[in-house]
Amino acid sequence: MENGWAGTRRGKPQLGQRASRTRATSFRDVEAFTAMTGDRNPIHYDDLLAAKTVLGGLVVQGGVTTGLLNAVVAEDLPGPGTVFLETNWRFKKAVRVGQTIEARVEVVEVRDDKPICTLNTCIADSLGDTCVEGTAVTYTLPICEVR
Repeated sequence: MENGWAGTRRGKPQLGQRASRTRATSFRDVEAFTAMTGDRNPIHYDDLLAAKTVLGGLVVQGGVTTGLLNAVVAEDLPGPGTVFLETNWRFKKAVRVGQTIEARVEVVEVRDDKPICTLNTCIADSLGDTCVEGTAVTYTLPICEVR
């Protein structure tokens, strides 16, 4: 069978291989996401209203939270040239503005014929609570170094 991972920067990932990234969220994240999407939900902007909800305060948009998975996949594992083909994420706990989160991926399936793999994904907060969990299928483009 032909090596479908030829030309990818990091080559074929191994089953069980893991990567993670950690980041502190901020209100600037909320503002940047709003600038891109128009999402001005009051739970992201209205301190008093958000404090009265079960969330207990301002939270970042879900896209800010899952955005850290984009960075792990594109930069670390499988690495440069990788895009999502499919995601299946369950949002289990909101991320408060100012919380530190860790995005983790683990390779659970790798194709030989194409640069496609399936990842278990998780985002946890600084308390260790799972905020987002699920799976993602990725495709890694064979890309050349630009000189």
